Amino acid sequence: MNDNGRVTTTIDNGIGVITFFHPQSNSLPGMILNDLATQITLAGNNPDVKVIILKSEGEKAFCAGASFDELIAIDTIEVGKEFFSGFANVINAIRLAPKFVIARVQGKAVGGGVGLACAADYTLAVNNASVKLSELAVGIGPFVVGPAVERKIGTAAFTALSINATEWQTADWALEKGMYAGIYDSINALNEAINALAAKLAASNPEAMQMMKKAFWKGTEHWDTLLMERAEMSGKLVLSDFTRHAINKFKGK
Repeated sequence: MNDNGRVTTTIDNGIGVITFFHPQSNSLPGMILNDLATQITLAGNNPDVKVIILKSEGEKAFCAGASFDELIAIDTIEVGKEFFSGFANVINAIRLAPKFVIARVQGKAVGGGVGLACAADYTLAVNNASVKLSELAVGIGPFVVGPAVERKIGTAAFTALSINATEWQTADWALEKGMYAGIYDSINALNEAINALAAKLAASNPEAMQMMKKAFWKGTEHWDTLLMERAEMSGKLVLSDFTRHAINKFKGK
């Protein structure tokens, strides 16, 4: 198994399935982020793809967020901005893809994983898929994923999730706030629901879906600039002694 992780895309009957994996609870190092953004963009531009499913491998964590190993290795603002811009690029790739992106959340989501769940156009999860925005707990803040999370669940819920950075919120909470469109008792039931929806969408009018997607994301045209500004904020904070100490403390747990 490749310890560096991987991103793969399969296309079948108009459904493009983009799957990411990393041995550290499906965390997101720069390489995975870059591949995700690229493959989402390619699927969005591929006429053979009518709808995109975004998922991770395994039956445990959906996504543990940023790679702590890469965070602790950041030594300049430029390197920090480049790392966090990886999250910006993935969110913008989802936003700009002229196809619906359905996220399959089969386990817990942390930080950037919450960002992916919120950036997707439609997200389904299992009933134990708790969520946490842990950025403040490691001395940063959910700056890059923030616009996607706030757009999906509203300012009040986003604020609460950001401030209470060490506490898990349940899948029921995420469903109530609109992060999840539905939750299921098992991964099998989740898969059945995802596949059924994707099949219906693959048979729907591509032009109508493209126009709907554009309408859904109206008002986010400035995100290309906004998310890069946020990436620079995070890149600066990650260099602080406070943040380095906090990350090392988390890694030691």
